[in-house]
Amino acid sequence: MNRNKYLKGISANVLLLGVVSFLNDLSSEMIMPILPMFITALGGTGLILGLIGGLQDSISSILKVLSGYWSDRIGRRKIFVSSGYLTSAGFKLLLSLSMIWQHILVFSSFERVGKGLRTAPRDAIIADSMPEARGKGFGIHRALDTSGAIAGSVIVLLLLLFFWFDLEQIAYQIGFYKSIIFIAAIIAFFSLVPLHFVKEGKREPQEIKLQISLKKLPKQLKLFIAVAALFALANFTYMFFIWKAMDAFMPLMPVKEAIALAILLYVLFNTFYALLAIPFGTLSDRIGRSKVLTFGYFLFSVTCLGFAFFDSLAAFIVLFPLYGVVYAMVEGNQRAFVSDLSTEELRATALGSFHTVIGLVALPASVTAGLLWQVISPNATFVYGSVISFIAVILFLIFRDYFKD
Repeated sequence: MNRNKYLKGISANVLLLGVVSFLNDLSSEMIMPILPMFITALGGTGLILGLIGGLQDSISSILKVLSGYWSDRIGRRKIFVSSGYLTSAGFKLLLSLSMIWQHILVFSSFERVGKGLRTAPRDAIIADSMPEARGKGFGIHRALDTSGAIAGSVIVLLLLLFFWFDLEQIAYQIGFYKSIIFIAAIIAFFSLVPLHFVKEGKREPQEIKLQISLKKLPKQLKLFIAVAALFALANFTYMFFIWKAMDAFMPLMPVKEAIALAILLYVLFNTFYALLAIPFGTLSDRIGRSKVLTFGYFLFSVTCLGFAFFDSLAAFIVLFPLYGVVYAMVEGNQRAFVSDLSTEELRATALGSFHTVIGLVALPASVTAGLLWQVISPNATFVYGSVISFIAVILFLIFRDYFKD
């Protein structure tokens, strides 16, 4: 009876898309914690790690804007969603066949094409399916999505603990990573099954133009996008954080335990991110987004300093959850702040411009981090992140009067 009451008014589309996201995120998060290890096992350096991570982030962000535009223009959503999930599943399968790091570079980049294709049209279906309760609809979808993400990294940890027997040999390590990615790809294909039952309402094609421009945006919004872009320059790929933990553990313990601990720390990061994203969104509604974002940027600066100067297990047990808190404070609230600072008629243009700028910055951010890691030291990478993000904090404080919460 209580369950029926809870499900009352929830669109079948939202539940189906939630199941799709649960399975797909479970698949993706089986890959993400082992990807930096797979890259380095195949000979990738710090620069290569930054290049691959930066391309993943850039491609995904930029294609979200383009796919949303084309979905509105032709009046169809599901074809983009289906193509996106199918593309991701297909390239995950190819990723499991990688023999050299160049294969990972190509296949992981194209896998992110799938994410870019599906995200905006999928969100539009959710919004269209529950027009009177969109917050509830997106909340249910996010809950299933996040549950899949945590479950995926936990499954990898369990597979590592129970099925990896000879971890000192590099060939065996590579074979294990490939097996994990292959299993993840199969799960990704299964995520397409509930998508078949999603119903798409008829929509008329729209005569619209793709607008990605800063010229028409309000001055305070352009200023915020500039500050957010500076922070994005500091916010390099997550893979360096995992690699730093691996570097610290490898001399102290067997390979299996070192990798298991690194994955467990990634689970901690994901859990704190998932649990605190909604509370920090609610907090920003109450006290103002600029305050939450400023503290989030500052906390990232402090977290990076911690990674630069501490490398004990006790330090990482604190630092990885802090990294998750940063994501919880920043990710959703940046998009919400862009919406707040834009006018209604320019909101789509504002969000599109924001995603494009952040996407373009993501690649040089991670490549710079990789160069510092390779040429100077891993600590230099995190000092770089700390300094740049702290400058973003200072700019936020200097121009705080321009930002109207």
